[in-house]
Amino acid sequence: MFPFLSAAFAEEAAQTAEEAAEAAAKAGPAWTEELVSKFGETPVGNWVALGTLIILGIILLTVTRSSKKWNAKMIAFGSLAISLSFVLSCIRLFRMPTGGSVTPGSMLPLMLFSVSFGVVPGMMAGLVYGVLQYMQGGWWLNVWQFILDYLLAFAAIGLAGIAHKKKEGWLYLAIPVAALGRAVCATLAGMMWVADTAVEDLVIGAMHFNSPLLYSIVYNGAYLLPDTAICLLLAFLTARPLLKIMNAK
Repeated sequence: MFPFLSAAFAEEAAQTAEEAAEAAAKAGPAWTEELVSKFGETPVGNWVALGTLIILGIILLTVTRSSKKWNAKMIAFGSLAISLSFVLSCIRLFRMPTGGSVTPGSMLPLMLFSVSFGVVPGMMAGLVYGVLQYMQGGWWLNVWQFILDYLLAFAAIGLAGIAHKKKEGWLYLAIPVAALGRAVCATLAGMMWVADTAVEDLVIGAMHFNSPLLYSIVYNGAYLLPDTAICLLLAFLTARPLLKIMNAK
């Protein structure tokens, strides 16, 4: 009798295990397997951007601990400036075919932050903003083009900090200087794009170019010039009260 019961129990356990295996197969892969597969599907560029953000965060924490100049107020205004610039960059008044767009003054919040707190904090905020711009839908051909187009170009916005602790008129000089710094980096990145993609017909609208340098200057100027003009106009209308708030003790 006991051997019979043992065999019956064994058969029932095997049937139960088989049913459980079939149910698991129908349910699909476990959440851990699915999570790992999702990580594998993530583009390499996104991992590069995430790694860059982590490195920048470590640098910022190091600087914050080693310098009394970095305080809660500066970090709060820096975060706000990055957020406002990012939101404004999502409103595209005009979009260029291969990247770049005219926005309602997306550079201005970062420029005003730089004017209030200086070049170095402004460039740090610009670096973070550049990585966010890439994660918004950017792309890159090689590491150098990524550095120029998304790190150095947006870090250059911090050059507006040359007007830090100077008279109000310096602001209207600092804005074009910062925009020019971004334009130089974007132009060099554009030349790399032309070289790497082996573009033969350098055309913008009805204009044809024989020089990659001239093509890149005109292409980037087509959106950066109006964007800078909008920044200057908005700065004239809003900069004084905003700077007063950020500079208040």
